[in-house]
Amino acid sequence: MKFGIIGSGSWGTALAKILTDNNNKINWWLRSDSNISIFKTRRHNPQYLRTAFFDTSLINFSTDVEDVIRRSDCVVIVVPSAFAADALSGLAANVFENKKIISAIKGILPEQNLLLNDFLKEQFNFPLKNYFTVLGPCHAEEVAAEKLSYLTFSGIDQAATQAIAMRFKTPYLSTLHNSDIYGVQYAAILKNIYAIGAGIAHGLEYGDNFLSVLIANSADEMAGFLRKAGIQNLQVGTIDHHPETHSPHKKTTNYAASVYLGDLLVTCYSLYSRNRTFGNMIGKGYSVQSAQLEMSMVAEGYNASKCMYLINQEVKAEMPIAETIYRILWNELPADKGFEEIEKTLV
Repeated sequence: MKFGIIGSGSWGTALAKILTDNNNKINWWLRSDSNISIFKTRRHNPQYLRTAFFDTSLINFSTDVEDVIRRSDCVVIVVPSAFAADALSGLAANVFENKKIISAIKGILPEQNLLLNDFLKEQFNFPLKNYFTVLGPCHAEEVAAEKLSYLTFSGIDQAATQAIAMRFKTPYLSTLHNSDIYGVQYAAILKNIYAIGAGIAHGLEYGDNFLSVLIANSADEMAGFLRKAGIQNLQVGTIDHHPETHSPHKKTTNYAASVYLGDLLVTCYSLYSRNRTFGNMIGKGYSVQSAQLEMSMVAEGYNASKCMYLINQEVKAEMPIAETIYRILWNELPADKGFEEIEKTLV
């Protein structure tokens, strides 16, 4: 299986490291010839995760997205959600025919207000059976440092999902798999919103005691949305082992698993979290525009807060935390006033 990677930020670089550490040859899209030249010479990405070194003989670099796709059997899309539509614009209608796509996007396409799989279906008639996701609590910086991490691969075809997951398994990366394509994507989107909230709370000088209650309530709110949205086979608050093997890889899709609760926790607490960092600035009094200019990376939770607010107009789940964060970011609700409202909803 030949892999292609569309995206060369920190997470794209981390996934490229994982694949090449397993001796997989990859086709990798970088935006500029100068970056490719530097990469080949120094054997690391000149802009992200500079401590991660590569065997460049395993990499075919290209500035042509369509060329990368055509050379690959399985394409990993790992650009910020706000830029995904632009990255795929102008491609031939049949470019993804007989391809597999792995989404590593932890966001929703903001202009279309669509998950990537729905966008691909709309634009390229791409079948869901060939679509997979890779998500979970896995900061790129820790992958680069080869600290043990866990990733969950989701797909309808269990055998294909497991086969893809095994290509990413390394001594420092454990892989799991499930079939909950929609659930894992919505959870990844929501946890970024709640991480902005955790950052705002820190910026407002709330303490750890409050933060733990905020995150616990956020987890419950997230699970409530998933159930209300009709996510199937999601066991909330219980772990249902496979009755024969009792293998942790055979647990039913579970809200408390790493791809749901684990990703929420690390994004809310970690200093690597760009969403937490963005929220911290808002809590300290930065405007949204100032915080965006200060950061060199995209905080997915900003656009996600508006997208999920609009989606929830139809789902109608009880989401006072996410809704208040949306109002702080988009409706100029003062952060301290917003959190006074949030305080009253916590249990």
